[in-house]
Amino acid sequence: MEVREFMSSLVAGGMAGMCVDLTLFPLDTVKTRLQSQQGFYKAGGFRGIYAGVPSAAIGSFPNAALFFVTYECTKSVLGPMLSTKQAPLLHMLAASLGEMVACLIRVPTEVVKQRSQACPTLGTQQVFIETIKQEGILGLYRGFGSTVKREIPFALVQFPLWEFLKALWSWKQDHAVDSWQSAVCGAFAGGFAAAVTTPLDVAKTRIMLAKKGTTTASGKVLPILSHIWKTQGIYGLFSGIIPRVTWISLGGFIFLGTYDKIHKELL
Repeated sequence: MEVREFMSSLVAGGMAGMCVDLTLFPLDTVKTRLQSQQGFYKAGGFRGIYAGVPSAAIGSFPNAALFFVTYECTKSVLGPMLSTKQAPLLHMLAASLGEMVACLIRVPTEVVKQRSQACPTLGTQQVFIETIKQEGILGLYRGFGSTVKREIPFALVQFPLWEFLKALWSWKQDHAVDSWQSAVCGAFAGGFAAAVTTPLDVAKTRIMLAKKGTTTASGKVLPILSHIWKTQGIYGLFSGIIPRVTWISLGGFIFLGTYDKIHKELL
């Protein structure tokens, strides 16, 4: 990958991440509170809907930038070695690697953000300090495994589907898709991926919000999903699905559309 393309991916990814995270933050807060173990209204209801936004603002640029740099670099390195038929595998691998690298920034951001969202009486700075005091640096990485387990299946669905829809649309109209068309493809791909991975997102939220020392805080996804199924059934596993799908569909439109537009302009 050339330096110019590297910088284009870095800047475009970071800008796209900030646009989507800050624009759709209220929907993310509603989703988090619907998924919290204490329940929607005890977690704050519709009060303090922007609780935790400083954490999202700080983490969104490097998080998205790292993802797209890794994604584009992987495609650049491995692309020439693979055939057109193997393109979906390339996109799956590139997206999975991108998510794993991005989680180094995303998880601490999510921990502070979600705890602020679920307890709006505490400010973001106070949540950060309390987490460090009680759990140390590792406390900021509570739920790292569950986040990766959620993000990789999500990426395996979203990005190959996004690339496929763009290729199909390009073939239909006999020229490359415009940025707004890329955004529409991103919305469909993101919404579908969000729906099928909601149970993993619920488990991740429960782990991040759990008190230190509890069984949930240990981060074992399958026992948590089993417990939710036994106590709350299918409704519990898919709690928050409407704001999640809405948020990620809109997010996919803004995120991938913005990325495509800025990336093309910079190149």
